[in-house]
Amino acid sequence: MLKSLGLIDTIRLKLTDLGLLTKFRLSSLVVLSAMAGYFVSLHTAVTLEGLLTIAIGGFLVTGAANALNQVFEIEYDRQMKRTQNRPLAAGRMYIPEAVLWAGVFSLTGTALLLSFNLYAGILGLTSLVLYAFIYTPLKRISPVAVWVGALPGALPVLIGGVAATGYLTPLAICLFLLQVIWQFSHFWAIAWVADDDYRNAGFKLLPSNSGEKDSSVGFQAFVYNIALTLLGILPYFLGLMSLISTIIIVLVSILYAQKAWYLYRRCDMDSARKLMFSSFLYLPVVLLVFVIEKMLMI
Repeated sequence: MLKSLGLIDTIRLKLTDLGLLTKFRLSSLVVLSAMAGYFVSLHTAVTLEGLLTIAIGGFLVTGAANALNQVFEIEYDRQMKRTQNRPLAAGRMYIPEAVLWAGVFSLTGTALLLSFNLYAGILGLTSLVLYAFIYTPLKRISPVAVWVGALPGALPVLIGGVAATGYLTPLAICLFLLQVIWQFSHFWAIAWVADDDYRNAGFKLLPSNSGEKDSSVGFQAFVYNIALTLLGILPYFLGLMSLISTIIIVLVSILYAQKAWYLYRRCDMDSARKLMFSSFLYLPVVLLVFVIEKMLMI
């Protein structure tokens, strides 16, 4: 009985650590983006097999990128309170095991994406390389890392679109651009809230000239969110979105921009947290609008 309980506990802890290694919650949001891109781009009836394949493939490739990120940043994770409990940083997992998991996840995930078409597989690998091998080391060098990181962060919705059609559709491109621009305020709000931790690890993510938490961060976030609002109108003018759905997306974007404006005016932690939480809400709401729009057209 004790041995059985010990085995169960070991499996539970291992699964928990794998969830931390792959950043399960973040990867799940990525999966939602890929599934949304796949669903709204389909010209044929959606199938459960297709949805599961894009979901699992997208999750595994993203999980592999996150695992490699933690391999490369193991020493820095140990210096930050919010990452000290990650399996590598805490010493519950060794680098060879993490690399093995990353290899298995990347190969399996890429194979699943390739089952759709070559382009989906290539985009999946591109996302992994950009995040793990370019964005990760660049974080300690320059705030330009946020620009680089925005690309793999938005590629899943494009991967989903390409998996559905075999080519880049205007709708998938619109979703990709929305997700790219959305990420700047998202990144900067998180960087503001976790600034002390990031500084301890030597990460440079805030876009101000001094690297400090000043009004320029909020102003730049506001400018990007205004651009996001204008970009939200583009699908309507391309004939891809109804007026009602467009109004919803624009209203949500304006609220998101408002939070950035408050950060610009107040330069305080409370405003940064509100911007961060609004960024968590923005993307699921916008994706849901696109999905519902597609469902109403079926």
